[in-house]
Amino acid sequence: MNLRYRVALSQAERVELTALLNGGKHAARKLKRAQILLAADAGASDDEIARSISVGGSTVYRIKRRFVIGNLEAALSEEPRPGAQRKLSGKEEALLVATACSKPPAGRARWTLELLAGEIVKLTEHAGLSRETVRRRLAENELKPWRKDMWCIPQVDGNYVARMEDVLDLYAEAPDPKHPVVCFDESPTQLIGEVRQPIPAAPGQLERFDCEYRRNGTVNLFVFLDAHRPWRKVKVTDQRTARDFAHCMRELVDVHYPKASSIRVVLDNLSTHSPGALYEAFPAPEAHRLLSRLEFHYTPKHASWLNMVEIEIGVLRGQCLDRRIGERSRLVAEIEAWERQRNQAGARITWMFTTQHARTKLARTYPDPNKES
Repeated sequence: MNLRYRVALSQAERVELTALLNGGKHAARKLKRAQILLAADAGASDDEIARSISVGGSTVYRIKRRFVIGNLEAALSEEPRPGAQRKLSGKEEALLVATACSKPPAGRARWTLELLAGEIVKLTEHAGLSRETVRRRLAENELKPWRKDMWCIPQVDGNYVARMEDVLDLYAEAPDPKHPVVCFDESPTQLIGEVRQPIPAAPGQLERFDCEYRRNGTVNLFVFLDAHRPWRKVKVTDQRTARDFAHCMRELVDVHYPKASSIRVVLDNLSTHSPGALYEAFPAPEAHRLLSRLEFHYTPKHASWLNMVEIEIGVLRGQCLDRRIGERSRLVAEIEAWERQRNQAGARITWMFTTQHARTKLARTYPDPNKES
C-alpha cells in the first residue's frame, strides 16, 4: 500500500461520491475516479483498486495524489492535456475557411475533405494535410461545404406578411361547420409499370424487382384537406387546366360541403387558381353562385410550406405512392383505399406554427415601418 498519499474522506465527501455513483449521467472516467477514492478511503491497496476497477496502478496513484495535494474537485476533474501543436496556423485556418466557402474546382459539384486538404497543401508550405485535420477545423467554424440548405422565403415584404398571417389566423380558428377551412393543391404523378413481374419476399429473401420499368404517362392529383377535421379527398384527373380546377371547386361546394355558408379555400398562386377559371368553365350565373360560397385565401409566393395540404401530399406519397403503379385504374383504387383508411382513422395534421410564432421567428425579416425607404 502506498502510504505517501493516504485518502481520508470526510462524511460529506463520502455522501457526495456515493450520490455521484448512484444517480445522473456522468463521464465514465469521472465515475472511476469516484470509485478509486471510495476504495482508497476504505483501506484497499493500490493493486486491489486497480484490479477491481480495471485501471492502471499509475491512475490510482495519480487520483490519490490529486486528492491529497488538492481537494475532491481536483481529483474528480480532468487534468489539462497539452496535446499536439495545431497543424494549421490562424492564417492558414482562415484560408481553409475562405476556400471552403468558395466555388469548387471545375468538374466538381462541391468541396470534399480530400479536395480541401489538397488545395491547402498547394496554397501553403505543408507537405501534407489529413482529412481529419480539415474536418475538425471546419467543424470548429460550423462549416459543412458538402451540404446545401434550400430556403423557401426569398424576401418578406408587407404583402408576404399579410398573406401569411391571414392563412395562419384561419388555422387558429375554432372549427366551424358553416365556415370550413379547406386546403387545396395539386400534384402530378407518373404511371410507372413493370417490365417484368417482381419476385415476392420470402423468409431470408428480400422482395426483388427489375431495374427496368415502363412509363405509362402522367396523371394529376387534386387534393383537398380540411384544416379542422379528419377529412381529405383526392381526385385523379388527366389534366390540371383551369376547367379542371373549376370542376373541383364545384364538387367542393355541391358535393363535399353542401350545407356550408362559405368555404375558405387555402391555395397557392398558380394561374389556374382564380375566380376567373369558374367563369371560363360555367355560365355566368353558375359561376357566380359557386363563388358566392367560396372565399379564396392565397399563400404568399414561394410559401407552399404554409399550405397544410402539402404535408398531406407528402404522407400520401410516402404511405401509398412510394412504389410502381402503372395503370390509372389501379392508381385510383389504391388512392381511394388510402383515403378511406385515413379518414376512418381520424388522421389529422397537427399545425403548430402560429401567427405569434411567425412574428417571433421571422422578426428580423419582417418589414420595419420605422425604417426609411
